[in-house]
Amino acid sequence: MKKITQTLLIFSYILLLSFKVESQTEGLFKELEGKVIDSNTNNPLIFADIVIKGSNISTVTNTEGEFLLKIPEFFFESIIMISHLGYHKKEIKISEFKNNEILKLEPAITELDVISITTINKDAEALIVEMLRKKAEIYNKNNTLMTAFYRESIKKRKKNASLSEAIVKIHKQSYNSLKKDNIELIKARKNTDYSKLDTLALKLQGGPFSNLYTDIIKYPEYIFNNEDISAYKFSFDKSTRINDKLIYVINFEQKENVITPLYYGKLYIDSETLALTNATYSLNVSNKELTSKMFVKKKPRKVDVYPTEATYRVNYRIKNGQWHYAYSNIALSLKVNWKGKLFNNTYTLNSEMAITDWEINDSSIIHVKNELLRPNTILTDKASGFSDPTFWGAYNIIEPEKSIETAIKKIQKQLNKT
Repeated sequence: MKKITQTLLIFSYILLLSFKVESQTEGLFKELEGKVIDSNTNNPLIFADIVIKGSNISTVTNTEGEFLLKIPEFFFESIIMISHLGYHKKEIKISEFKNNEILKLEPAITELDVISITTINKDAEALIVEMLRKKAEIYNKNNTLMTAFYRESIKKRKKNASLSEAIVKIHKQSYNSLKKDNIELIKARKNTDYSKLDTLALKLQGGPFSNLYTDIIKYPEYIFNNEDISAYKFSFDKSTRINDKLIYVINFEQKENVITPLYYGKLYIDSETLALTNATYSLNVSNKELTSKMFVKKKPRKVDVYPTEATYRVNYRIKNGQWHYAYSNIALSLKVNWKGKLFNNTYTLNSEMAITDWEINDSSIIHVKNELLRPNTILTDKASGFSDPTFWGAYNIIEPEKSIETAIKKIQKQLNKT
């Protein structure tokens, strides 16, 4: 039974965090900066999709609902589309967009008639099986080369101790292929503050692959394989809307008699195509012994380590009638207990990756100019501080509380050249 886990190597002292990307070509650019909020409550909308119509240029809002998007001159007369699950989408002409504009989205919650559900599908589990079956029809049939910005971090309590960032190229295989995706490392860097750590070192194994494997449609074996799907119980929740399309919401959790730790959460499925548009889910960590074995690869004898939370999020986007992986986030909290010591330590690990641009590529993998990462990669071992100042330029520190858009803005010229 496979699991989406971020394997930890514990040696003697480290920590890490995460976020997203953006990539363009040389020339004249315009920056679009704004904030997306709920029109009723004025609360910021996190993970709202920001897309330039007719392009692959996109981003998502940060934890404050803010975004920064840099677009080339070719799209100055285009339209920016803002959407969020459960809200009506909003479209604005780029020529009329005002910087630092507050964009309000109207809620669009819709009650789904139970009769219409049972007419289309016998039950919620049947809908999930059909969703997985249709991946070869409605998800990207072409091999694509995706650009992504990746950030991972580890915090001890609330203090950042180690952060790593990377620009990667994802050689994404078509969804009707059984071939695994490849990731090419373009640039990576790290910043570790050892003064905030004790005698314990955490290293996050998997790097960008951990986020890539949250792509449930491409990698169903990590959560809904043929054996495990019967171990879940599925149920319909209230439906919602995204981009004015009706979305089925399916709740899932492991059955009471299942001992192995499985997942629970929500799947958001387009009612017309049965495509998965979003998924938010968590691992059942109630069994400390079993979940510790899933996450911890190596540790000192006198230390007990177990996860207290493991949450996942994946978003998909559609272009030209084909859906593709767009964004994912993983958050993991660990309790570290030294035997004989009075107090425990809590560490939080977070990784985030967003696709900012992609292009169709006919070959299974293009000529690789840089190093191909392995699924067991430890990014901090690949990064070497700020050893390439000509690339990172004035952006000579990692700002963990700033949005990824801010990071991208500071290194945009080098990103363009890359």
